[in-house]
Amino acid sequence: MAKNDLKVLGAWPSPYVMRARISLNIKSLDYEFLEETFGSKSQLLLQSNPVHKKIPVLIHGDKPICESLVIVEYIDEVWPSSPSILPSHPYDRATARFWASYIDEKWFPAMKGIAAAQAEEARKAAIEQVAEGLALLEDAFQKTSKGKDFFSGDKIGYLDIAFGCFLGWLRVTEKMNGIKLLDETKTPGLAKWAHKFCADAAVKDVMPETEKLAEVAKIITAKLRGAGAPPK
Repeated sequence: MAKNDLKVLGAWPSPYVMRARISLNIKSLDYEFLEETFGSKSQLLLQSNPVHKKIPVLIHGDKPICESLVIVEYIDEVWPSSPSILPSHPYDRATARFWASYIDEKWFPAMKGIAAAQAEEARKAAIEQVAEGLALLEDAFQKTSKGKDFFSGDKIGYLDIAFGCFLGWLRVTEKMNGIKLLDETKTPGLAKWAHKFCADAAVKDVMPETEKLAEVAKIITAKLRGAGAPPK
């Protein structure tokens, strides 16, 4: 497929944009990455995603597809040849979607809560919530991986992509707060999985460097804390 037939509207720090890019890499599909300027929205983005006005957007030919996990499933369905991204069994697909939803709706918001917290008590509560979530995900990993390297088994799949895209931000959160969230003693399966995920050929070139991502995180953290500050 010609590169110009596939475009990804996004920004390199976005974990959601990573989902689309990893999926395309897994399928060995060429695409053009159209970088959005941090803090602004291009006309192409507003036209392509008029509902949410958010990245990522996959443009296939002249058709826009929005929302990161919808894009992942679209890529897997349009290019069904191996390697598959979604599990083949309906129960396994349902389980993967359940945990992906948990990560987006519960776990990652809790991690953002660490950065947004202004009081130490609130920060500790957010850290505890993230740690509890990781314990749940460790258990899910042990059950779904069946002793193999990834949630999906031998190769990266849907849930690996859904969770793995946040590893860069997890490292930054650890660095900026002087904490260890992905603990080899408490979550040994996830610790090994994270290393293998980041080293995979489909991932390593799109996983942001911790130092570079930390600079972006400082800007976002200042905005989060500013938004949560009481009015003067």
